[in-house]
This record gives sequence, C-alpha cells and structure tokens, in this order.
Amino acid sequence: MSLADPTTTSDDLIKDGSDAGFMDDVIAQSKIQPVIVDFWATWCGPCRQLTPALEKAVRAAQGGVKLVKIDVDQNPAYAGQLRVQSIPTIFAFVDGQPIDGFQGAVPDSQLKAFIEKLTGGPGINSDVEQFLSMGEESLSLSDSGGAAQAFAQVLTLEPANETAIAGMARVYLADGDADQARQTIAMAPVDSKHPTVQSVRARLALASSAPVGASAALEARVAADPTDLQARFDLSLALALAADLSGAVDHLLKIVAADRDWNDHAARKQLLVVFDAAGATSEIARDGRRRLSSILFA
Repeated sequence: MSLADPTTTSDDLIKDGSDAGFMDDVIAQSKIQPVIVDFWATWCGPCRQLTPALEKAVRAAQGGVKLVKIDVDQNPAYAGQLRVQSIPTIFAFVDGQPIDGFQGAVPDSQLKAFIEKLTGGPGINSDVEQFLSMGEESLSLSDSGGAAQAFAQVLTLEPANETAIAGMARVYLADGDADQARQTIAMAPVDSKHPTVQSVRARLALASSAPVGASAALEARVAADPTDLQARFDLSLALALAADLSGAVDHLLKIVAADRDWNDHAARKQLLVVFDAAGATSEIARDGRRRLSSILFA
C-alpha cells in the first residue's frame, strides 16, 4: 500500500497499541511508513485534548502516517525503555527508530507541521529554505565546508533545486576548482533562467577567457600606455578571474568611454557577462549599468 493510498481507512491508520504488539505495530510498520506513537493515560487531562487533535491530523495526512496509542498504565514496558517521564509524550518512528517527538498538548498548527515533516509535505520546504540560508551564510563567511554541507542537504531533498546546484558550484569556484564547478552547474537545465545559475555560468565564462597570472604585467602595460585598449581589456578579464568584478567593470567602462565600438563592441559585450557574474540585481551591476548609460548617452 502506498504512503498516501486514498483507500486507507481510519481503522488502518489509528489503533490502540500494547507492549505485546509494539514490535509489529510500530517497529515493523515504521519500516514501511512513519508511525506516530502516543503515550497517554485515562487520567491525563492534556491527553484528552491532544489525542483527538492528533487523530484528526493523522487522518488529514490521508495514509501518509499511522498512529498507535499506548496507555502507559496498562503497557509500561516501552514507555519505560523510551524514558517517558510525563504524558502525553509523542514519538515518531521511521525505519524502526524514534527520530522526533514532543511532550504535552500542542496547537493544531504544530501537529500539522510535525506530520508534514514526516510525510514529505510542506515541512520539507521549510528544511530546504533553512539549509539554503545556512549555505548562503556560510559562503558569506568564507566557510566552504559548511556551505557545501548545507547545499548537499538540499540536493538530498530536492536533487533538481537550482539554487542549491548553483550554490555547490559557487563553493567549488571559491575553492578554485573551476572544472568541478563546471560539472556541477551542468546539473541545471541548459536553458535555465535562474539568476544564480546564470551568474555562475558567467563567472565560468570569465574564467575560461581570462589570461592566467598576467595581472601584474597587464597593469604595468596599462600604466605605461593608458590608450592600449587591448591591454586594458585583458586586464579586465584577469581582474574578473580574481573575483574583482568592480575593477573589471571600471576598465571595461574606460574602454567604452575611449572607443565604444572598439573590437566589435567587445567591451560592452564583456560588461554584460560581468554584470551577470555579479548578479543582475547586485550593486556592481546596477552601478555599472548607470555608468554605461551615462557614457553612451552623454
């Protein structure tokens, strides 16, 4: 039976359990689908509040999860093994192991989120957003290892997540591994319009076209002859490769200001690549476009 089989009845989803049936009802069943165990007692006031709400939430999951209710007074063995100290206590079992739980009566919204996390509902989306935020924060702190772990977690949940794919590629770029970054970004659709995917691809394009290790020599050439537009263009590529996108923009704009049609508009075309690499909404791109417009329409 599938985890969301619409033919599943309430009797199949919710049952009164016991110590004798725990291995079959909870451990074995949790290897097929998540099982929630509700440890309760007849004298427990919060239990009378929680259990009906929990049953309702389980039924709403339409077969995605089962509920086993165990009266701890009549069945103390597994409650003792799991160190249940107050009731109601809720455990979620997956693959024969308790993986989550809580104590006491909780709001319906928390019950819904608890079950959605188990069944792969919107709770997973919350995890994805959290891991993506962690990845971005780690990248901002130059913590490549932490960023890689966070983005890898997203890809485990959503293998086609383009933000995470681009994030992993950015990790490799930060580590100087352009080849692995190129292989990673290839996981995204070829026609992807995702801004971060486009940014990574633009940065890789810059890396493949930039003269390696030539910055110092090119800076000397430009200093000696500011009108040497080819040297200035090559310097912009070298700066972009070194992640100095602002510096690259400065030199490309100077080329456009000197000769906007130089080399079949090469500087203007390269500016678009750099803007994409920086991110379409980045300050580098916004400022660069304003300055470019000032030059072109002066």
